[in-house]
Amino acid sequence: MTDAVSFEGNDQQRPAPRAARPDARQLRASDADRERVAEVLRDALAEGRLDMAEFEERLEATYSARTYGDLEPITRDLPDAGTAAAPAAPSAPPVSLHKEPVRDGSWLSRITGGEGSSSWAVAVMSGFQRKGAWTVPRQFNCFAFWGGGEIDLREANFADREVVINCVAIMGGMNVIVPPGVEVVVRGIGIMGGFDHREEGVPGAPGAPRVIVSGFAFWGGVGVERKLTRAERQVQKEARRQEKLERRAERRELHAARHEDRWERHRERLEDHIEEHLEQHRERIEEHLEQQRERREERQERHRERRERQRDRWEDRGRRF
Repeated sequence: MTDAVSFEGNDQQRPAPRAARPDARQLRASDADRERVAEVLRDALAEGRLDMAEFEERLEATYSARTYGDLEPITRDLPDAGTAAAPAAPSAPPVSLHKEPVRDGSWLSRITGGEGSSSWAVAVMSGFQRKGAWTVPRQFNCFAFWGGGEIDLREANFADREVVINCVAIMGGMNVIVPPGVEVVVRGIGIMGGFDHREEGVPGAPGAPRVIVSGFAFWGGVGVERKLTRAERQVQKEARRQEKLERRAERRELHAARHEDRWERHRERLEDHIEEHLEQHRERIEEHLEQQRERREERQERHRERRERQRDRWEDRGRRF
């Protein structure tokens, strides 16, 4: 009883009610949040999940979004970036409502350290592929006998600044695809086969990893190619399309300017012609008026002469009578 009275009488001992937390969907989205959603859309465009019209429509909605609630419906029917499977939970929002580290696309962010996600591959009368978002170990060993393999490093992370891809191809072939900016060193040996050295000697970008391609090829070959990712090719394609549209707009403006210039010259010639025609017409009118005035004066002069002759005849006739 005493405790109850004591608790009710002292308002300061009561726990303060917690303030209601705002709805996360009403929070303002940052430029980094919008850029993450744009990256998901670019991946979906590269994977064929969206066509160009849908991509442009959603991208415009992304950059005009103000809150997380505006961003969430844009990627609701798309999987997370870099994955080919649908989201694990249907109710999980595709857009994260929490601040998380964002991969900035620099080479430093792609050198993760640790172990690789795959350290070897074998193809015997078959084939293998390593592509997409995977981690290249410090040394990757692969073997192909009457088969082939593809090792795509364009979207991969790297366990170290220098990685070795050891290829053994016997009556088979392998192809190593590297992104621009990566330095490539080829140290393989070929017997009745060969290693591709075309990409060797190209200087790497600052902070980019170094890829050493080594191994042995017997009646086979190991190729090295430097390619852009599908998203980068799409970006370049969009840039070329935008440049083409800008050049077309410039040509239209130039054509419009030329057309306006031709119309201006035509108008000036028309004004000169009208002014010349009016001047000629005015001269003809003045000449006509002058002729009429002269004829009127001549008629007046003849009439005066007739009156004088008539007066003279009347005077002669009066003198005779």
